[in-house]
Amino acid sequence: MRAIRRFTVRPVLPDALASLGELAANLRWSWHPPTQALFEAVDAGLWQDVGHDPLRLLGEVAAERWAELVADEDYVRRVADVRADLAAYLAEDRWYQRARAAEPDRTWPESIAYFSPEYGITAVLPQYSGGLGILAGDHLKAASDLGVPVVGVGLLYRHGYFKQALSRDGWQQESYPLLDPDGLPLSLLHEQDGSRATIAIRMPDGPDLLARIFVASVGRVPLLLLDTDVEENPEAYRLVTDRLYGGNTEHRLRQELLLGVGGVRALRAFSRITGAPEPEVFHTNEGHAGFLGVERIRELTADGDGGQVDFATALEAGRASTVFTTHTPVPAGIDRFPRTLVEQYLGEHGATPGVPVDQVLSLGAEDYDGGDPGVFNMAVMGFRLAQRANGVSQLHGQVSRGMFNGLWPAFDEAEVPIASITNGVHAPTWVAPEVVALAEAQGADYHGDDATAFWAAFDKVPGTDVWRTKRRLRERLVDDARRRLRKSWEKRGASPAELGWIDDALDPDVLTIGFARRVPSYKRLTLMLRDPARLKALLLHPERPVQLVVAGKAHPADDGGKRLIQELVRFADAEDVRHRIVFLPNYDIALAQPLYPGCDVWLNNPLRPYEACGTSGMKAALNGGLNLSILDGWWDEWYEPEFGWPIPSADGLEDYSDKRDDLEAAALYDLIENEVAPRFYDHDHEGVPAGWVEMLRHTWASLGPKVLATRMVRDYVEQLYAPAARNARALAAVENGARDLAAWKARVRSAWPGVRVEHVEAEGIGDVAEVGAVLHVRSYVALGELAPHDVEVQLVHGRVDAEDDIVAASVVPLALVESYDGGRHRFDGEVALGHSGPFGYTVRVLPANPLLVAPAELGVVALA
Repeated sequence: MRAIRRFTVRPVLPDALASLGELAANLRWSWHPPTQALFEAVDAGLWQDVGHDPLRLLGEVAAERWAELVADEDYVRRVADVRADLAAYLAEDRWYQRARAAEPDRTWPESIAYFSPEYGITAVLPQYSGGLGILAGDHLKAASDLGVPVVGVGLLYRHGYFKQALSRDGWQQESYPLLDPDGLPLSLLHEQDGSRATIAIRMPDGPDLLARIFVASVGRVPLLLLDTDVEENPEAYRLVTDRLYGGNTEHRLRQELLLGVGGVRALRAFSRITGAPEPEVFHTNEGHAGFLGVERIRELTADGDGGQVDFATALEAGRASTVFTTHTPVPAGIDRFPRTLVEQYLGEHGATPGVPVDQVLSLGAEDYDGGDPGVFNMAVMGFRLAQRANGVSQLHGQVSRGMFNGLWPAFDEAEVPIASITNGVHAPTWVAPEVVALAEAQGADYHGDDATAFWAAFDKVPGTDVWRTKRRLRERLVDDARRRLRKSWEKRGASPAELGWIDDALDPDVLTIGFARRVPSYKRLTLMLRDPARLKALLLHPERPVQLVVAGKAHPADDGGKRLIQELVRFADAEDVRHRIVFLPNYDIALAQPLYPGCDVWLNNPLRPYEACGTSGMKAALNGGLNLSILDGWWDEWYEPEFGWPIPSADGLEDYSDKRDDLEAAALYDLIENEVAPRFYDHDHEGVPAGWVEMLRHTWASLGPKVLATRMVRDYVEQLYAPAARNARALAAVENGARDLAAWKARVRSAWPGVRVEHVEAEGIGDVAEVGAVLHVRSYVALGELAPHDVEVQLVHGRVDAEDDIVAASVVPLALVESYDGGRHRFDGEVALGHSGPFGYTVRVLPANPLLVAPAELGVVALA
């Protein structure tokens, strides 16, 4: 018999233990071992059964057990101590507050809004599919630990992402369990009168789309999650927040309108109700949330104080305070919608009334060589709506500059205004407590600001302690893998009599290699299977065996990815190797947390350069794992021989060619057989592989501080957030600042056809140029209707290649010397020749304004 209504009844805790409810409601517990230990102490078996979910645990504890705990004075005191620790964590000054007090003259944003379509914070809140969401979750956690005033914005998907299982023949099967918000660590945002806070978005030819606002407390950071499953919505609207990355094109567009447009409105409601400061900076984590910029334009054009402003002015006001991070190195990873569909949803009767739809369409137009005029590109809109943009590793920044060079066609790829901030990982979430204890035993402070000192402490840890700890973590992974493997086989239809072999699957004393990824083709899940006989020989080596723990999900619509999983599962099912290679279904945070510490080596073999960053290898490194990877993403940037092994990449060959895969797979097998396994099994008289442990120590000490999410968030504050707030304040400090900047840009673009370098003269180098000579340059420039202060004239110089292209260019600004009739001017400068070899130079003219952040921002240049 089906219930007509469903809801969750929350437990009433004894007064002495009421603080457990507060501790469960703040997601800091997910990275705070003392809080986790407090819940485990309630009932260790139940804690395991509920998947380490505090709210479920509290709801299932028997009254008799509560009576026992209330009578346990030590436990009651522990609850009070942990509650006091949380209160201190939420209130005390952290890095941001201390830095702000020490440097009050610097710009420190009052609040930063961080938009992402997914957040991977804990398995208890399954609102993530892969690296983008895990990165977003780590960003919020690190911001909380640092005290950075971030507020997150996302959607609450009623079915989350899918749960993965396998059929008997190894085919991926998806299921979508219903998530009850009342059973999640969330609270509804209410108005002052107690009514439910909602936002509304106008939909074409229909009623408004309504959404309520849930708030998750991620330590100090509030995360706003919008949910359309409300009674007032028609069924089609209630399904907008059904699944992450599900549905057809129109469904995805509705989700992204809700995230961007609705997210800004939710922020306004949150600030109005709670008194939280309005965000000064808006960070768009990938293009999915790009419509937030259109909504901010609508706020100014339709609702601006003192009257409406024009589109161009509103665009400049919004751009100055917006940061856009691109995560994909492949065009297929970018959301693109039919222009006609966007026009339908953003027209005068659509989501952002008052914003000219033709102007919105121009923001996402692929109006460059090779672009598709029929689509609206969310990443392109993201770049046009943000004054600052970045990729997520140095190599990814380079790849992104190549991908999007068409937006700035007058400039060389190196000058495309896309910077790089390399991702990091949140150590308290991902590093096993046993690893932390190794350094703390040497007196290191895990919670201090000096990350370098903490990770350097591993140099002092005795090798026997390191190896004993790694063995314990490997054993924990083996136990967890066997449990998951048994559960998976039972779902595949195996009887208990068939599963006795699982008791001996994997071995805590065998070299363990981990591989866990999403399963698009470019990540090459099955590269290890190119030569099955060779892989089998490595797995079954009589003296130096290897074992593989593999996990990963394919997108539900990606049959190609599912076939790759099936191929690997069928190999792993074979009786002769199934104790040495396992595929664990349903890769999520709960699976990952024992996996990273338990692995000795982390394998990553994408097609270079399609890995944007690849943070899983960072998590393994922090847990005493070595990397075995194609030089891509962060590994290309920070690889050193002591950190692991680079897999040679056959870059010159076609990406998806058999030849390329064969070469790179052979290199992988050779590395494992001849370098990785011999070093792992080369034990000294104490049973410790001394050379291996030295690599671990070097990884911890040198790589540890670099790969932290706290380093990443500090980089965002210093390189992007603070400069964005500074520019936004500069515009606001001057009456009509944004309007004047918009007018100046329009004037420069209009007049630019009249700008040209008419003549360049040089002297000082004679017939033969020698090192130490000084090149003097005079440049005669026509500026037409522009004034000299509207431009910068530059001498660009450096080494030249065989085609006379300047490589590794340097720039010297030329000074105004004389002005003549007709808008003509002379600019002079000089450069000393410091190196021998081929040398070249040219002169160019660029727009100049103190509120521009990059030479290419306006996309125009005049060259000699």
